[in-house]
Amino acid sequence: MRLKMTTAEDPVNYRYSGVLAHPTSFPSPYGIGDFGKGAYDFINFLTGAGQSLWQILPLGHTGYGDSPYQAFSAFAGQPLLISPDELIKDGLLYGDDLRDYPHFNPDHIYYGDVIPAKLRILHRSYEIFKESADLCMLKEFDVFCEHEKDWLDDYALFMAGKDAHGGACWLEWEDDLRDPDEEIKAAWRERLADSIEYYKYIQFIFFRQWNAIRDYAHVNGIKIVGDIPIFVALDSADVWANRELFQLEKDGYPTVVAGVPPDYFSATGQLWGNPLYDWDYHKKTHYDWWMRRIKGQLNMVDYIRVDHFRGFEQYYAIPYGEETAMHGKWKKGPNEDLFLRMQEVFGKDLPIWAEDLGIITPRVEKLRDDFNLPGMKVLQFAFGDPKDNDILQHRFTTENCICYTGTHDNDTTMGWYQTLKPALQDRVRRYLNTDGNIIHYDMIRAAMGSIARYAIYPVQDLLGFGSDCRMNTPSVAGGNWAFRFRKDHLTPELAANLRKMTELFGRCEPLEPIEEEEGPEGSIKPGETAPGLAPEE
Repeated sequence: MRLKMTTAEDPVNYRYSGVLAHPTSFPSPYGIGDFGKGAYDFINFLTGAGQSLWQILPLGHTGYGDSPYQAFSAFAGQPLLISPDELIKDGLLYGDDLRDYPHFNPDHIYYGDVIPAKLRILHRSYEIFKESADLCMLKEFDVFCEHEKDWLDDYALFMAGKDAHGGACWLEWEDDLRDPDEEIKAAWRERLADSIEYYKYIQFIFFRQWNAIRDYAHVNGIKIVGDIPIFVALDSADVWANRELFQLEKDGYPTVVAGVPPDYFSATGQLWGNPLYDWDYHKKTHYDWWMRRIKGQLNMVDYIRVDHFRGFEQYYAIPYGEETAMHGKWKKGPNEDLFLRMQEVFGKDLPIWAEDLGIITPRVEKLRDDFNLPGMKVLQFAFGDPKDNDILQHRFTTENCICYTGTHDNDTTMGWYQTLKPALQDRVRRYLNTDGNIIHYDMIRAAMGSIARYAIYPVQDLLGFGSDCRMNTPSVAGGNWAFRFRKDHLTPELAANLRKMTELFGRCEPLEPIEEEEGPEGSIKPGETAPGLAPEE
């Protein structure tokens, strides 16, 4: 008997699956993944494997520490993701410009070496653009600058200002640019005109290349899940140019900063250091900055995962200057008011995923559920206390969730399993009915087989990689965000096997119709009634 397959027109029952892979991890000869061939090959792999989702980390222009969650702008893109090969195709770089480009390890990103090499190429491309860009591209650039001016003008001036001050935080700049009025800004724009134009050009190219990838994904039936941190970095164009949006002193320093209190995992809590929003001001402006932020993201992706969703209901405020998070206080966030405004602007069905991990209160759950936002179920967290654990598959109570094997902040599934105590390993094996030899595959199968509408697994889990390939270790400085995989890792055989599993659990249409087989003699065929049982009138 053939089961009825769901379709995209059946949004309640349709089931999706996909892979979490940040573009920096893609194969590339330039020391870091980018928007070149590796990105298109990855989309082709997803299509062949029957996947419908590609999840990424934030695409912002990263600052110190290389974390995608600490960026110089909530709107600007990461210059390191620009593909030199695509620049050559567009006549914005020449092959000879890459003759002396260094050779890098294909399995790891060494940011300290990659950044200067990549920036040298980008500056060279800008010079070629100024010298020889045709009228069509110049017009395209002008249209981009005008369309994005609300954030682009301040971002470009901010970055040029950082360069003029040796990369220092804006709080250390000279007084006039540290706290400029429009007249002072105009003077600095004239003074730093070429540097400003360079940063506008880089963003033009970033979005030009990304939009091509997004369109290619859509043509191939792949939807993109983006990611935004709820907070922004102190050293960012957003804070420098919009101080009224944040809880700051007159000199620009924060009054309070973000974090989370002490818990089972940390005796002193987590001190993130991000400035906190002045939610009263945001409300007075009808959350205009947030609406522009969400709109910008939805021009890039199809769904948005919001990191630290709890902060919308309550946020933890730590006095600026504290060395730990022990002396903070919970403060009321915008709660439903912000999301009602989102519905006014973007429609009732918000394409937002709630990162609701950690200690979540009933009020946070209510906020999530009132707006029908899917929350996260991470299977690596499912095997603790079996009596009070709604992450185990058989305890899922709703299809409106995302089932992950792990996240960018977790160890890989293989690494996680190998470090478990023997008794817990045994529980995992018994629950998944496996010997544990391919635990990464078993966990993907568990996510696929769950009732969750969305199933996501990091590319490291798909490949069965160990702890040395994890993306990030929270609270550990250095060595993070550096994982890469090679082209030959995503084989046709892997795609075929993943597709079979995806078909099996109804998360993609089968390539070939399922043949109806004759049952044994005396069996009941579809549409028939068992002997002695009359159909209801």
